[in-house]
Amino acid sequence: MSDFKVGYFVGSLATESINRKLANALVRLAPEELEMTEIPFRDLPLYSYDYDADYPPIAREFKQAIAEVDAVLFVTPEYNRSLPGGLKNAIDWASRPYGQNSFTRKPSAIIGASPGSIGTAVGQQHLKAILSFCNSPMMNAVEAYIHFTPGLISDDGDVSVESTREFLRSFMAEFRGFIGRVLSVYPRPN
Repeated sequence: MSDFKVGYFVGSLATESINRKLANALVRLAPEELEMTEIPFRDLPLYSYDYDADYPPIAREFKQAIAEVDAVLFVTPEYNRSLPGGLKNAIDWASRPYGQNSFTRKPSAIIGASPGSIGTAVGQQHLKAILSFCNSPMMNAVEAYIHFTPGLISDDGDVSVESTREFLRSFMAEFRGFIGRVLSVYPRPN
């Protein structure tokens, strides 16, 4: 039985996303105390405050999916030295309307893969600034910027390099501990 439910977001909407492969690996390598579930956002319309009085059903379902998890994990690429627009749109939906921010006191972590050698470092910095504003306690260490090379991770999440596999396993174990520490201060609502 799991101790915590973790919802994860795959920042790239691409079918062959290397970050989806990374997410699959993280699900496989997560401690058994973490129940992992993807929170999709592909079909959300572009956010506008015009919706605040009456969120469309898909946005209500999206916010409900976040409410049902104890923590969130962002697995995202870097687009143009920032985060992907679809992910930013999803965060905007989740954080609105005013006073109904889904990320308030919800533990979070960020990881990402990129073919570039600096991984997703700059994009993650932008995401950290956004999540800080959203009052989401973030795991700031261990930082994880994965330099993705062909064959590193299979479509189903098998990691071919032992040191990378152990790093990802350790990252998920650290996240599990972080969630426990945060929720000891900010207990889950009943």
